[in-house]
Amino acid sequence: MTDWVEETLHPGVRLRLKAERVLYDSRTDLQRIVIFENPQFGRVMTLDGVVQITEGDEFIYHEMLAHVPILAHGAVREVLIVGGGDGGMLEEVLKHRTVERATLVEIDRGVVDLCREYLPAISGKAFDDPRTDLVIADGVEYVNTCARRFDLIIVDSTDPVGPAEVLFGDRFYRRCKACLAPGGILVTQNGVPFLQGPELAGTLNLLRPIFADAACYLAAVPTYMGGPMAFGWASDTPALRTVPQEVLERRLADAGLDLRYYTPAVHLGAFALPGYVARLIG
Repeated sequence: MTDWVEETLHPGVRLRLKAERVLYDSRTDLQRIVIFENPQFGRVMTLDGVVQITEGDEFIYHEMLAHVPILAHGAVREVLIVGGGDGGMLEEVLKHRTVERATLVEIDRGVVDLCREYLPAISGKAFDDPRTDLVIADGVEYVNTCARRFDLIIVDSTDPVGPAEVLFGDRFYRRCKACLAPGGILVTQNGVPFLQGPELAGTLNLLRPIFADAACYLAAVPTYMGGPMAFGWASDTPALRTVPQEVLERRLADAGLDLRYYTPAVHLGAFALPGYVARLIG
């Protein structure tokens, strides 16, 4: 018998996905994890009833949150990923041969273990890469005590509820700033502006007093209903947001990447915001 999994993240809106086969359904110490198969999206993982990732369109989200800042920066060697226990962001980051170390800090070991078992196509061999430094810890506590400096910090968080709520606060962003090397970039997952406008506006209001340049860019990820998804961007080097297309094309060619969504033209266009998003963030 086929069941339907219903997401109730947004008031007044429901997303239903057909679960042809449930592969896993249980709780860790922190949250309930469900992994099931869907005819359109392949394998899907939900955390506490909210869709986190699908095999079908994860490449859009991961490519845009990883390659936009890496190719804009041009010399990323040290990367910190907060969240992202599925390993998809880690895999994209490690596609760059110039990255010397990628530190992934995930609060829930269960997410890592279950994704490696049931969603191995998403992370590939990233967890076995010698450049990977996997840390099972609270992301806030990690940045509060970390003495290292990173060229790029990627906050690959869930929505601001439950364990991830603290990843959307002023103190956390200030500690991320302190962990960045000169010329470093911070990028964040900020939901769908049409349905989660206050989340994006709140993040930008917190980032602007901390960084010389704070903005957002967009990508349409089919799984996340309600229009394009927003990614926060912050750096003390404003020029990194406007790197010329020919420079991005050269860096992409040098990296030798064959990507499914990201292109230098899409990179630049992602920062062109529709009116409602531009007004939202002020």
